[in-house]
Amino acid sequence: MHLFLAVTPEDAQAASKFRGTPVHVAYRIGPDSTLLRQNLLLQSRGGLLSVSDRDAPRIDDPDALCAAVLRECGRRGYSGALLDFEEPLRSDRLAFARRLGTALNASRKTLYLPESCREAGQQAVILLCTAMSGGNFTERLQEEIRRSGAGHLGLDVQRLRMDFRLPARSGEGTPLSRETLARLRERESPTVFFSPDLCARYFTYSHSGETHFVLFDDAGTIAQKLRIGTSLGLSAAFFMWPEIQDIAGDLFRIL
Repeated sequence: MHLFLAVTPEDAQAASKFRGTPVHVAYRIGPDSTLLRQNLLLQSRGGLLSVSDRDAPRIDDPDALCAAVLRECGRRGYSGALLDFEEPLRSDRLAFARRLGTALNASRKTLYLPESCREAGQQAVILLCTAMSGGNFTERLQEEIRRSGAGHLGLDVQRLRMDFRLPARSGEGTPLSRETLARLRERESPTVFFSPDLCARYFTYSHSGETHFVLFDDAGTIAQKLRIGTSLGLSAAFFMWPEIQDIAGDLFRIL
């Protein structure tokens, strides 16, 4: 399994001592279907180009934007691109993603897409979110493999930190920051367990007459998820540097 580490130009040096291939979080969609680059060092080469659609205008000329991505890949020796699309998938984004997948495939490069863009993924690798609060992690990957084939799937490693008030009928919890989780564990001194189904750690505590169930990832659970993905033949895993920087040493040592 190929490991990718998504970094901004500001974090690139700190992340460079770890063995993940860099994903350069330095590009966004600009006016008139242009590709804008931010603060990337001139000597940055290799890895992947990451394109954000945050607050981006409509893509009226997807062919022009595809051409700009391909030129940048050629100029900097990128092996492909990640579309880091956060907004609901619109028709213009869909048309661009499909064209880019075709163009990169013709150039022997790879397009990686989030699950939300699955509809455009005929010639791309779809990244499956690893943060699960219910079900069975292994079975979920196996189901996706039957649907799409292992070679067309990768892992979007999202670090789980969630607090649920029981009974959590909606399946929705409260996200916890790293600092909040650390304070909570220090205050409650809970016994921590491992869920084989979710590949996550958990504990319970009581507060103001309510029972809480906390799910979280650490270096060990993330490594286990990658082992499962590797054993099933998935092609890639993506880490966001801000999500793992505090455990990067332990995580990459385990991997």
